[in-house]
Order: sequence, then C-alpha cells, then structure tokens
Amino acid sequence: MSKGVSATLQKGPAAPPPSEQNPEQIQQLPLTELHPFPNHPFKVMEDEAMQRTVESIAQYGVLAPLIARPRPEGGYEILSGHRRQYAAKLAGLETLPVIVRNMDDNAAVVLMVDSNLQREHILPSERAFAYKMKLEALKNQGARSDLTSDQPGQKLWSVEQVASDAGESKTQIQRYIRLTHLIPELLELVDQKKISFNPAVELSYLTEPEQRDFLEAMQDTQNAPSLSQAQRIKKLSQESQCSYEAIFDIMGEEKKAEMDRVTLKNEVLRKYFPRSYTPKQMEDTILRLLEQWQKKRQRSAER
Repeated sequence: MSKGVSATLQKGPAAPPPSEQNPEQIQQLPLTELHPFPNHPFKVMEDEAMQRTVESIAQYGVLAPLIARPRPEGGYEILSGHRRQYAAKLAGLETLPVIVRNMDDNAAVVLMVDSNLQREHILPSERAFAYKMKLEALKNQGARSDLTSDQPGQKLWSVEQVASDAGESKTQIQRYIRLTHLIPELLELVDQKKISFNPAVELSYLTEPEQRDFLEAMQDTQNAPSLSQAQRIKKLSQESQCSYEAIFDIMGEEKKAEMDRVTLKNEVLRKYFPRSYTPKQMEDTILRLLEQWQKKRQRSAER
C-alpha cells in the first residue's frame, strides 16, 4: 500500500448513515465505481473455478454482497469480493450488492486479508504477502489483542495475533513471510509446486543476484532443490561463496532417492505380460520371479 495514502479517509463518497435496525445497509453500486484494493496479493484467475462462479452469477446473481470502502478520489475500493466482481463483469452484470464501510488503511488491510484467507485454495505467494500486509497493518495500529495464548494472561502482539487468526504457529507465519524475499520467478515456481515450501524458505535468504544464479542453475540441471541442497546453497551465501558454478555443482548431484530408485517403463514391461494383466498382477509376477531367481542363486552358491 502506498505511503502517501492518509490513515483516515476524509474525502470521497460517504456511506449512507446506518439505521438502528440495519447497521450496515446493502447498496447496489455500478461495477464501474468498484476498484481493486491497492497491491492486494490475491490473484484473480480465469480458471475452472472462475467459470463456475460466472455461471452461478449469471443464473442466480451475486448472493453474498461485496465489502468496500469509499475512495478519496471517488468510487469504492473492494475489501472483499474481487473474484465476485470480476465474475459479475464476465457475466454481464452492471451493478453489484455492496456493503460500504468507512475504514482507515490498517483496518481495511486486516479485513481484506481475513476475508480472502477464508477461500479454500490459496497459493503460497498469496498467503505470504497477505500475512506480511496484515502484520504491518497490526504494527501500524499499535494495537494489542485481548486474546490470550496458551499461557494464561499472556497478551498476543502482532505476529502472534496473525498466527492465532490463521490457525498457524508463529514460526510458520514467519516462514511464509520469508517467501516474500524471493524473486518473482522463483515464487512462481513455488506456486506451481516445482519448488517445495521448505527449500524455498532457505533460498529466500539468498541475495537477488544469487537467486538469479540459482534459477539459471535449476533450469540448466533440470532439477528441483531438495531441502538439504537448499540449506547448503544458503550456507554458501552466508560464507560469500555462492556462485553459479557452486550452485550448479550442488544442483547437478544425483539425489539419493534417485540413486536408490529403479524405474521400469510400462511399455517395456507390457512386452512380457498378457494384455489382460493389471499392474498389480504384473508386480506380483515380477516379485515371484525375483524370489525364484534369488533362491536359485543361493543354491548355486552353496554347491
């Protein structure tokens, strides 16, 4: 979020005064007046889930209202409902039901993050930047939660509150936030599950040039880093010895799991079995023949 934005909004369209019976009224607002939350980390993608949402909205409309706040320059800033807004646009709607709230920047960030973290599928990059934004907002608020931790009477400060709200440990929150130090290309590989979470955390300690060297070495070796490899590369960085050549040597190593694994392709095996055989029957037959071969070798050795 830009630093120049005032902490408390004084200008822009104001929400209508709430009534005692209905403290938050739902308004029908034009899509053209609804704008994305600045720098929000949640991606709006045209995938199968989005297509289902578009079809549902086209048939039933938007059942759950969006939440937005007035912008100083006019229009409204979406806090919750970016996907619904985009789906409604694809479905051809012109207005949407919206709850309008006057909120300062920090409170808006907290609401935006908490509402979007309720989604079923969240990418590691989305979670990383969401936790970071919420942590910074809570620090800016200087607020102390009334929640207590496992130890009675102990107040939860910012990082503990983020962890408590997310149902994660404090350490896990900090590890997710470490991912925000990755260059975009590596973070994208984490989202695509081409780099696992734990190695990615270790790689986040590399400098940007070192990360780019790593990315090149990973592409050249066609290998994904194991945790131990990432830890060794991180150590090289700490010792100021992290070069492309050193990373390439580590990434080019044959992993123990690969050394211990024997792979037999299906098209090779099928030559030796009837077409009616299932993979389980093929496996049982191979094991039985190997046992017979082992016994034959043992008898030969005893002679």
